[in-house]
Amino acid sequence: MNNIQKIQKALPEYEADAILIKDPTNRLYATGFSSSAGALLITAENAWFVIDSRYFEAAQKQISGAQVQQLEKGSKYDDQVDRLIKENSINSIGFEETTLTYSSYQAWSEKFGVRLVPAQKLINNLRNIKSRLEVDKMIKAQRLAEKVFDEILPIISTDMTEKELSAEIVYRMLKNGADETAFLPIVVSGANSSRPHGVPGDDKIAEGFITLDFGACLDGWRSDMTRTLCIGKPTDEMVNVYDTVLKAQLSGIAAVFGGVRGVDVDAAARNVIEEAGYGEFFGHGFSHSIGLDVHETLSASPLSEDILPAGAMISAEPGIYLPGRFGVRIEDVLYITDDGSENITSISKTLTVL
Repeated sequence: MNNIQKIQKALPEYEADAILIKDPTNRLYATGFSSSAGALLITAENAWFVIDSRYFEAAQKQISGAQVQQLEKGSKYDDQVDRLIKENSINSIGFEETTLTYSSYQAWSEKFGVRLVPAQKLINNLRNIKSRLEVDKMIKAQRLAEKVFDEILPIISTDMTEKELSAEIVYRMLKNGADETAFLPIVVSGANSSRPHGVPGDDKIAEGFITLDFGACLDGWRSDMTRTLCIGKPTDEMVNVYDTVLKAQLSGIAAVFGGVRGVDVDAAARNVIEEAGYGEFFGHGFSHSIGLDVHETLSASPLSEDILPAGAMISAEPGIYLPGRFGVRIEDVLYITDDGSENITSISKTLTVL
């Protein structure tokens, strides 16, 4: 069953005759085809992918489960979709309410003359559960990122800047076969490591902790990992903070299984950090789901209302950040199973001292 068929099977739950998918990542999920434009209209029995001449030939070869139509000369996507709606007597359409602009919603309401039904949850629920093939693609992306990690370790030096190291990661990622980086690498050292999403700067890499957070993208699927290293001998406090974060991560990982509440997973890790006296310095959640986007819709945080299903891929990334001093984050990615999880990250978590 391909993902178009999965959408068709789920469609009746939303009391809509069809769903219209315009978001690029959702189109990629449904069809396996990446393009900067396009419209995918799916009913319970049929599907149509409308695409312009730039992508038409490639789409014909790559897409199965949908009729590929070239955008007619002089037409806009909404014009061609409207014709399909009329030709197939479609009276209600599901739409992606979290990405559709208000102006587009108004235009669709006037042009299509059908009932519009919020249906983003349909796509989210399907995307949350990864097939084994999708998991294997994410593992492949992770192994590529780990290869890059191994390559950059010997070159990390206080003679280079954070920005130069970030550039090395991007270059080696592409050289090793990634389509792109999963996101712009985070490379922060010394006092900058206290910033969870700090931006690599022009200053030389400082002694002390250096946080490396990056991932690879292959065929649209993304990896994500963080390792905190130390340049020079760490202090006893630094070792204690690192060990606390690692203990918290392992505690959170041990709490993961299909059907667990995200808030409970977060609490398992957060309690370790709080008991060590660093609770106020862990300001983000334990995890986010990941797949075609680095941050998808599930989370494990103090405010999370999510139930984490078997088949989901989530990060495991507690941290402690002491403002103006240093920070530590350790991140793996987990594939949730009925009775636990599979950690797809294989890089050692023993503190590396350079």
